[in-house]
Amino acid sequence: MQMSHKHKMSYSSSGFCIEPVQNHESYCFLPNETLENYSSSLNSSQGTYPPVHTIKQYCTLESSTKNSFLSQNSTSTGSFSTNNSPVSKSYVLRSQHYLEIINNSLENESCLTHENDDDLRLKMIELESAMLGADADILDIYDIMIPQESDPNLLEAEKWKKMMEIVYRGDLKEMLCACAKAVEGNEKETTEWLMSELRKMVSVSGNPIQRLGAYVLEALVARLASSGSTIYKSLKCKEPTSNELLSYMHALYEICPYLKFGYMSANGAIAEAMKDETEVHIIDFQINQGIQWVSLIRALSGRPGGPPKIRITCLDDSTSAYARGGGLDIIGERLSGLALSYEVPFEFHAIDASPSELQLEDLQLRSGEAIAVNFAMMLHHVPDGSVDGKDYRDRLLRLAKCLSPKVVTLVEQESNTNNVPFFPRFVETLNYYLAIFESIDIALPREHKERINVEQHCLAREVVNLIACEGAERVERHELMNKWRSRFTMAGFTPYPLSSYINSSIKNLQERYGRHYTLEESDGALYLGWMNQVIVASCAWR
Repeated sequence: MQMSHKHKMSYSSSGFCIEPVQNHESYCFLPNETLENYSSSLNSSQGTYPPVHTIKQYCTLESSTKNSFLSQNSTSTGSFSTNNSPVSKSYVLRSQHYLEIINNSLENESCLTHENDDDLRLKMIELESAMLGADADILDIYDIMIPQESDPNLLEAEKWKKMMEIVYRGDLKEMLCACAKAVEGNEKETTEWLMSELRKMVSVSGNPIQRLGAYVLEALVARLASSGSTIYKSLKCKEPTSNELLSYMHALYEICPYLKFGYMSANGAIAEAMKDETEVHIIDFQINQGIQWVSLIRALSGRPGGPPKIRITCLDDSTSAYARGGGLDIIGERLSGLALSYEVPFEFHAIDASPSELQLEDLQLRSGEAIAVNFAMMLHHVPDGSVDGKDYRDRLLRLAKCLSPKVVTLVEQESNTNNVPFFPRFVETLNYYLAIFESIDIALPREHKERINVEQHCLAREVVNLIACEGAERVERHELMNKWRSRFTMAGFTPYPLSSYINSSIKNLQERYGRHYTLEESDGALYLGWMNQVIVASCAWR
């Protein structure tokens, strides 16, 4: 994996530029600490972070049940036990009973001897696996049609046989899906048995599917126990300090280019749209740590004829506030200090309101200002009409249109989880986050404590929310770019295509991270992916 080079954006006679810089981390993230303290690269990360050779019962997310399913060295307890527990005994007896039924049925319908029955079943499993292939649709495997026999015991035996075949194949992804299907059908005994088998297979320090599987399993446990109603209250592990969480978030930013790609494309569109403006008002609906605006302030500071006056109005959420250790005033002070060092006239305005409650007067608009609206990784948190009948998502876009902005930027995760039923949403979540875990796998060692922290505190909560929660409690509600395109068009926007120069600069960033990352342009949007899975999409509107 090649080193992730830092970049700056600047103006030259030919226009807007993105160039490598040595001191990208001069922007302050923590009080009295610079970003250099958390700087990492794909080449230097292994040397920067202390290696972890052994992981003993590393703490992961826990459900509100009595058991912690993700502790590697923990022993099974209660009804989930695999060591002579009541569930295990009942399943052994049931298995023997159903196999007898199947064997008797085979003897009645075939001239094969009893001695060949086991060989026949194994051969059938091998043939089925060969015909289906490694990438077969797991939904079809699980939902394979069972003949409508008159004997209900034979129906149950056939279903049991199919489940045993899934476990026999040992495909972790397939077993997770089978478990999710059992959870959906409220098949408690099947669910408990599959969970006991899955516990043996998942690990927070294993390969990507084993690591993701640990958090997915915990999400299924949480859903089974409470359907997500106490999901955040059930996180029994010690929460990281704000400084720790911020370092994890920055590590993820450096390890994977997804956020960096989104910020770069959005800043390129804003800089291009504002190239002739003297007063720029940026409305950021989720500013997080403010890192997006560092490179833009630097770029505009070098604009021919001098920098414009920049005013940033922002909203945020409680997670970001916790990560940085305080309110939006912290971001305002840091960005103001940065702007002062580059001699850029700057003003910062924080709004204490959620995007769903925002009113036009809250933005304190001024005549003469050119407006840019930034939606970076936040619109999927705004509920639409499917939650409580009020479509705050479309309302926010109509509000943005009323501002007559020069440009509106959108960066979103390319995933379809908003109005999707549980099981298809489960499969979508599994495939999407598996690609992210695979991309992390080549950046940090599998037993690296920093990698475990990044995945647990930055990604696992999203996975658990998507799988365990429903209704208003499910805040992760992603939509595909085609759906966002329809929403923006209905709100009255038209596409704002990025220049070929910006696209080329982003392509250079993608190539520096390695050949497994993909970058495609389609219908005015850019798509960054990992191999065949698109992760993030970016576009601009006016």
